[in-house]
Amino acid sequence: MSEPTELDVVDVLLVEDDDGDVLMTREAFEHHKIRNNLHVVNDGEQALQFLRREGEFADAPRPGLILLDLNLPRRDGREVLAELKNDPALRLIPVVVLTTSEAEEDIVRSYALHANAYVSKPVDFERFIEVIRQIDDFFVTVVKLPS
Repeated sequence: MSEPTELDVVDVLLVEDDDGDVLMTREAFEHHKIRNNLHVVNDGEQALQFLRREGEFADAPRPGLILLDLNLPRRDGREVLAELKNDPALRLIPVVVLTTSEAEEDIVRSYALHANAYVSKPVDFERFIEVIRQIDDFFVTVVKLPS
């Protein structure tokens, strides 16, 4: 496999309020030498501001992938997902719901709201790192996404 070029680098938006999960995701990116740019916001309101380039996020890049937790303060991940997929300017950005919930209701609702994938966060650190690598490999390396 060839070394990624600057054009291959993707901006990834992580919407996560748990500092430990943010740290593990950052470590997973470093551990696997993932060269994508990881941007982090801590609640659903910030996520929408980032995506719409509002306020402090006026210069935010358009992410090529969103990793979205469901249980967020101010506006939960389900609301963010619904708004994203109803916005013609944002709906094509792939969204991976990355959450601790394994509830069938959350899985069904996420797909009904047009999530591109639903992944339950492993509690084991090594498994978590592997899941992040697999998400990156699939959505950034394997899948062809619109520009």
